[in-house]
Amino acid sequence: MSNPTLPSPTPTVANTFQQPPVLTQIQTKVRRLTRSPSEAQLTTADLNNYINTFVVYDFPEQLRTFNLRSQFTFFTNPGQDVYQTDIASFAGAVNNPLYNFQNLYISVHQPFYVAGFQTYFSQNRQQFFGIYPFVNNISSIGVTGNGTPGPFTGVINSQQALVPPGTVQQINLLQNQVLFSAIGTPGTGEVLGMSMVDVPLVDGSTGFKLNFGNLYDPNSAAYNAALANPPTVVDPNNNINYITGAYVVNFPMNTIAGTAINSETVPVALARPQAVMYYQNEFTVRPVPDQSYRVDFDVYQRPTALLASGQTPELEEYWQLISYGAARKIFQDRMDLDSVQLIEPEFNLQLRLCLRKTIVQQTNERVATIYTEQTNNSGGWGWWGNTGSGTF
Repeated sequence: MSNPTLPSPTPTVANTFQQPPVLTQIQTKVRRLTRSPSEAQLTTADLNNYINTFVVYDFPEQLRTFNLRSQFTFFTNPGQDVYQTDIASFAGAVNNPLYNFQNLYISVHQPFYVAGFQTYFSQNRQQFFGIYPFVNNISSIGVTGNGTPGPFTGVINSQQALVPPGTVQQINLLQNQVLFSAIGTPGTGEVLGMSMVDVPLVDGSTGFKLNFGNLYDPNSAAYNAALANPPTVVDPNNNINYITGAYVVNFPMNTIAGTAINSETVPVALARPQAVMYYQNEFTVRPVPDQSYRVDFDVYQRPTALLASGQTPELEEYWQLISYGAARKIFQDRMDLDSVQLIEPEFNLQLRLCLRKTIVQQTNERVATIYTEQTNNSGGWGWWGNTGSGTF
C-alpha cells in the first residue's frame, strides 16, 4: 500500500482585526459616540485633552488594576532622613527616582524593604515619632552677645565637653532641625528674640541633600524662597556642617551684650534604616542612614498619557473604557445629561470587564489571616502539608 498523501498546510492569513488599538481608534470611537465627526464640532486637540484627562486622572481612581501595581525603588543618602517627592526640591535633578513621584504614582503600599530587610512602615506621625523622637538638645554656643550681629563661629558641642584643638568631631546633626537663638535690638531700645534656622543644600546633579545647610531668619523672604527652591551654594556668612557641627552665624539685628546665644539641635547616630514613614508626600527614614541603602516597596502607578497617534494604552483592553470615559466627559461639559445616561450602562460594563482580570488574578492568593503560613516552603496549609504527606 502506498503511503497516504500528507495534507497540505493550511495557509496563514494575516489577521487584520487583532491589531493593537491605538489613539486614532479611540479618537474615532469617541467621535462616533458623541456625534462629532468633524473638527468644527470637536477639535483634535480638545478631543485628546478629554481622552488624557480620563486616562491620567479618572481611570486610576475608578480602577486600581493589577497591572498598575509595581515595585518602586529609591536609594538613601548618608545623613539625609527626609526624601521629598515633588519637583522643586531636587534643584533640577530630573533623574532622581523620587523626582515628581507624587504626581507619577497614586499610592504606596507595604511591604517595605531596606537593603533586603523587611522594614516597619507607618503613615502616622504620632506613632512614628513616638518610636523615634527628635527631642532638641539646647546648649550654649560658648559665647554671649557682643552688641553686633556677628559673625559667631564655632562647633556645636551637645555634650558641653572640651573638644581638643585640631580635633574634628563627628556629631551628625539632624537636617532641618538646627536653630540658633539670641536676643537682639534694632537699635531703638526694643528687645526682640532672634533665630536662625537651617535649610539643607541640594546637589543639582543627584537631587540629594548635602552635609551643609544655610541659615536663614525664619521671618524673612529669603527663608521662604529657600524652602520653595532649596539652595545649592554654601552661604559663607550663615551655614552649618551637619557632620562636624561647625557653624558660622550672623543674626539679622545686633545682639545685646552679655545675653545668651543658644543652639537647638538633634544629634543622631547613623545606621541602617529600620522604619519608614510616608506623610505629606515625603518619606522619612529612621535611623538616619550611614550610607546608601536600597529601599523597595509597592506602588500604584498613574497610567501614561496617550500623546502619539500610534500609541496604545497600558493594556489594549482598556481602549473601549477610555473611549466611553472620554465621551462621558464631553457630554458632561455640554450639559447633555440625557446622553450621559444613555452611555452609562456600557461605561459601567467596560469598568467591570477591565476589572475582571484583576479579580481573577487575585483569586490565586489565599486571604491572609493570623493562621496563614508566612512562607510556602514549610509544607503548605496544615501541619501535615498540602500534599497530605506529613509524618506522625
